[in-house]
Amino acid sequence: MRMLHDDLWDFGLDPLPASVWLRWLPHGLLCLAAFGVTLGGTAQLGDNGHLQPGSAFLVALAQGGAIVLGLWRPVAGWWLSTAGAVVGAVAVHGRLAMVPDTSFTWPWTAAGLIAHLLVLLLLALRVRTRVSAEALALTALVTWLLQGVWGGAGYQPTGVLAVVLSTVVVVLGAALRGRRVARAELVEQTTLTAEERARRTLLEERSRIARELHDVVAHHMSVISIQAQVAPHLVADPSPELVENLAGIRQNALEALTELRRVLGVLRSENPEDPYGLGDPGTGAAPDAPQPTLDRLGALIENTRTAGLDVTAEVGGVARPCAPGVELSAYRIVQEALSNALRHAPGSKVRVEVAHGPDGLRLAVTNSRPHRPVPPSPGAGHGLLGMRERAAMLGGHVTAAAAADGGFAVAAFLPREGTPPASRTDALDPPDPPHPSTTGDQTP
Repeated sequence: MRMLHDDLWDFGLDPLPASVWLRWLPHGLLCLAAFGVTLGGTAQLGDNGHLQPGSAFLVALAQGGAIVLGLWRPVAGWWLSTAGAVVGAVAVHGRLAMVPDTSFTWPWTAAGLIAHLLVLLLLALRVRTRVSAEALALTALVTWLLQGVWGGAGYQPTGVLAVVLSTVVVVLGAALRGRRVARAELVEQTTLTAEERARRTLLEERSRIARELHDVVAHHMSVISIQAQVAPHLVADPSPELVENLAGIRQNALEALTELRRVLGVLRSENPEDPYGLGDPGTGAAPDAPQPTLDRLGALIENTRTAGLDVTAEVGGVARPCAPGVELSAYRIVQEALSNALRHAPGSKVRVEVAHGPDGLRLAVTNSRPHRPVPPSPGAGHGLLGMRERAAMLGGHVTAAAAADGGFAVAAFLPREGTPPASRTDALDPPDPPHPSTTGDQTP
């Protein structure tokens, strides 16, 4: 009984969706049918059932209104239709002997039966099959109690016809609903399969890239580290400068290997929501090594000075906490800009400016004209693109252009929270002019 109560005492809103091809035409036809049921039921109950016009109209209005109500609340519409049929049958029962030639249809009038069939169809199209079966069973029970148990004299019985037609309607509605549900599940499954296939393809490609990086780049960096460690022992009485430079080479190679391992971890990760490889605090995932932030900017600048550039740094404003992705991207942008200056402007003076503002970070890396010939670079020019992508992903932007003194300037802005806006029109900047010291792009 509790299950029956939960199923058939649900008056929640469940509107009939628009048809794919006919749109709202079925709703209009059902409203027209409700109007016809109200008029026909009023005439039948008043003329043939000898009810007062007001009573006949109220019963017919309940039966017709049940169709309209069933468009939005199918269970409530079924209750209203059943109640209207019972009230009409009880009201006419005492007048059945007055009907000539036993031509009055009872307990279901023609209009009431049409209304109830339409309501049952609306119910079966939108509720579980169990609920439709329960409504059908109660309809049959009410019909049996009225015609089989109570009965009367001088009428044309419609109980068997009503139960048979109700069964056909419920079976048809349940079949149509099952077909619609199966189609929706098939579409959903197809979408999920396509997304899973795309995700696996992406993971396979990232795994392939990770293998190539591990097998080629990591191998060469390991060889450089070992050679830099062994080289001082191959020279008699090596100078301190040579030992220091070789130690710096080895240290840079080891740091590159550490960064490469982090990149490999990101490439092999299946979490696309963590592009920086920072880990998910909710799951306890964490990167293998701490990610560089602006706190390590001094070490980065000192490392660049050791490589031969005259670098000065200026930090302005009050430092405020930033999102981890903003800190990492700021460090990477400065790192890439210094690498470009080291590669394309050897011997130049470089100025690094970091300004903390209330809205975010402003970065500027400017180098002067190179003082030595610029060696050719085999790079493919992806450095500036990588800077732009990092900034755009965080809602910021990067500009790069030749300076007035023949140098090159890179400027960036990163919002503090690192949240991109809903839509951006400046995500694609025009291409940057080539570095004045070389005919190719400044970035590798």
